[in-house]
Amino acid sequence: MQTRLAEQYKNTPLGKEADKVLRSCVHCGFCNATCPTYQLLGDELDGPRGRIYQIKHLLEGGEASLSVQRHLDRCLTCRACETTCPSGVEYNKLLDIGRELVEQRLPRSFLQRLYRKLIIYSFSESSRVRLLLSIARLFRPLLPAQVKKRIPTVVNTPAATPRPQARSMLLLDGCVQPAAAPHINELAIQVFDRLGIQLRTVAESGCCGALQHHLSDSEGARQKARTNIDAWWPLIERGAEAIVVTASGCTPMIKDYQHLLQGDDQYTERAKRISAMTQDLSEVLSREDLSTLRPQKLKRIAFHSPCSLQHAQKLDGVVETLLKQTGFTLVPVRDAHLCCGSAGTYSILQPGLSARLRSNKLDCLQEKHPELIATANIGCLLHLQAKADLPVIHWIELLAGY
Repeated sequence: MQTRLAEQYKNTPLGKEADKVLRSCVHCGFCNATCPTYQLLGDELDGPRGRIYQIKHLLEGGEASLSVQRHLDRCLTCRACETTCPSGVEYNKLLDIGRELVEQRLPRSFLQRLYRKLIIYSFSESSRVRLLLSIARLFRPLLPAQVKKRIPTVVNTPAATPRPQARSMLLLDGCVQPAAAPHINELAIQVFDRLGIQLRTVAESGCCGALQHHLSDSEGARQKARTNIDAWWPLIERGAEAIVVTASGCTPMIKDYQHLLQGDDQYTERAKRISAMTQDLSEVLSREDLSTLRPQKLKRIAFHSPCSLQHAQKLDGVVETLLKQTGFTLVPVRDAHLCCGSAGTYSILQPGLSARLRSNKLDCLQEKHPELIATANIGCLLHLQAKADLPVIHWIELLAGY
């Protein structure tokens, strides 16, 4: 694709990165075939190719209109288009640039900005999420049935008490997951203990920064990254092998710290090392001997592979293989490449589209009559759980025997 960037963007880091992505696109349109929003809306401007043209228009000096803002907002950032693209277009990087330009040139209304800040404030700290959930559970008996189902129930599991091991790894605690489903990390710690690995969280670490990043709070995202790096660094210097993440939506963000903090003299080198050390839970377990993990309750599972796992990290099939190796039966899932509609804050900011995507996804997951649905991301889990007819759990629960 030919480009004629406006003078203000030529020879700038932003312009060079955008130009590289744009020039790699051959506008073939294969991406539209796997784009969830294009499939729902049938509008070229709500597909990757159309969004690329709109961002190109911005970079060439075009107007940042409400229409452009709306079409970029509707993107799930599921990155299915990147999996499909024969030219290797890094669409997500271009989308970040486009959204940042629109935010700069077309400020949102006061109420929209306030709403987005409230979302960041409410969900970026586990203590705040825990408080919100406690209030919701207190009033649960008074709420309608459909609203009740949206409030996650507490899963009682024994607190993890791992033994000292020769091998050690760090575990991202996160923000929403420790409040909504703390048992996920507890069970991961127990599983790793059985494999001879001490998995530990660091109290000073927290939200990965994805929440801020996807709401165009770039500096907020960078600050979260710096906080986590500072918290993990002493233990990394003492020999921690890896940073393990059980929420697949957080893993790509941490793996991208090196890009997020490029140009930050104090953090550039450490960010590179953090990115290189970060691994999804499934990556680590796929290299370990799981013969000691033989769950007794073997069931028929429908596995929902989150977009962050299969498209952003290119780990499609890894969890499925692990589950099959440990004795579970996986049913085929139609249109497994499509997003469930959770996509971080998308279900809050685009509730109509999100609900339609969830309905389609649940039809696919439940049509072969599995006993339960397993997934790898807390956002997908809570989103699907609110409407599913079957239990929805994190896949580590299966390996732990729960």
